Amino acid sequence: MREFENKVALVTGATSGIGRACAVAFAHAGAKISITGRREEGLKETAMKAATSDVEAIVADVTEEEDRKEIVHRTTTRFGGIDVLVNCAGIIGTGTVETTTLEQWDEMFDVNLRSVFRLTQLALSSLIARKGNIVNISSVAGIRSFPNVLAYCVSKAALDQFTRCASLELATRGVRVNAVNPGVVLTNLHRASGMDEETYGKFLERSKETHPIGRVGTPEEVADLVLFLASDKARWITGVTYSIDGGRANTCAR
Repeated sequence: MREFENKVALVTGATSGIGRACAVAFAHAGAKISITGRREEGLKETAMKAATSDVEAIVADVTEEEDRKEIVHRTTTRFGGIDVLVNCAGIIGTGTVETTTLEQWDEMFDVNLRSVFRLTQLALSSLIARKGNIVNISSVAGIRSFPNVLAYCVSKAALDQFTRCASLELATRGVRVNAVNPGVVLTNLHRASGMDEETYGKFLERSKETHPIGRVGTPEEVADLVLFLASDKARWITGVTYSIDGGRANTCAR
């Protein structure tokens, strides 16, 4: 079903992983897509998988103000507006309350929270005019606490609260705001943080035990939920932070 026919979806972090899966899913559901990320080659691969001519690929850094303005300007100029904003760009890094530097803390919040806040502001006039909606990609780490990823956990918890606050403020304007909170998903997120292949392999094996369903998730599974929350099927849903984590958020340390 092409339930997003004539709709415009702007997806950040679309060079791989969940962002790519969301962009491809929106395109296959009939949407015009604007995709952005820092790697041109990654955007080309996403556009190829989306298999649509209605795609605007924007090489940009969501932490740069001029880039953020360019993302929204090029999207609205090309397609006339924005119906769905998917804030997927994000990073993870290790560090405790003792070892996390101010630079690491600021970088985590810049990507995972500040960029979301600012892109929301920039896209808001179009979203209000078109009665659109926002889906933020958060994490199980926004719900539960994990050691040695302090800044990541706090940034995602803040993103969840931003989602709830924004949803209340925008409800009367016809704009819904929701978030999804994935557990471990098979993406490049952890590799990009510097985790080597051996450590990553062990992490994935351990994740079979920490996720009650017994496996990690796929980007496509998360994209399915994002599309549902962005669709008219979810027209009475706003302000939720929706777990999709194989039961991970329900578990205790073991």
